[in-house]
Amino acid sequence: MIRCIIIDDEPLAQDVLAEHLSAINDLQLVGRFNNAHAAKEFLEKSETDLILLDIEMPEMTGISFLQGLSHPPLTIFTTAYRNYAFEGFELGVIDFLLKPIPFPRFASAIDKVRDFLALKNQDTQLEQGQPEPEFIFVKSGVKRIKLYFDQVTHIQGLKDYAIIYTPAEKIVVKGSVKMVQEMFPAALFVRVHKSFLVSVKAIRRLERNRILIDNHQVPIGRNYREEVEKYTRGS
Repeated sequence: MIRCIIIDDEPLAQDVLAEHLSAINDLQLVGRFNNAHAAKEFLEKSETDLILLDIEMPEMTGISFLQGLSHPPLTIFTTAYRNYAFEGFELGVIDFLLKPIPFPRFASAIDKVRDFLALKNQDTQLEQGQPEPEFIFVKSGVKRIKLYFDQVTHIQGLKDYAIIYTPAEKIVVKGSVKMVQEMFPAALFVRVHKSFLVSVKAIRRLERNRILIDNHQVPIGRNYREEVEKYTRGS
């Protein structure tokens, strides 16, 4: 079971999230809080796998709350304000849900949580040393898997891990996006955000401050936009 808490100062928003949670069998709601202080006390005493966290709250915002946790559980931001997406991903949240939150979008975010927790336990790592020009080996237990660079669409940093996305699968490896960037060919991948690395060939069009890759929305950091725009201009 994935143990979840809700932190939101709006009772109706809490009710919607609680109803969504109850519809998914492997989720267990272990706490509901209308302020961050009470939630912090709970987290200090109880094991929690996932926080559903509002941002705009009195006394303490969700961002300040998350920054104040030394070892935060996985977190999904739930907010009515789209402009907080950048701060969320820089804090290592696994997803960002915009209110009102429809159930299919909520279920998609939970899929990310479930996949991350399962893949994290496989203890997968990129093989150290100089990679080949076209591929790198991924070590999982006693297995060595050949990962071709042209199959990778993007990489997301999350806590002390990096999620490598391909059209067929996701691979979670121990280490940061910076580590992955140093091991992947600079000619094929570009940093687009503090928490994201994207394949150059996957950058086909920009929509506001994000790159659309299949069903994924990759945010573009303010300090990276000029570099990213080069690829949509064909330079």
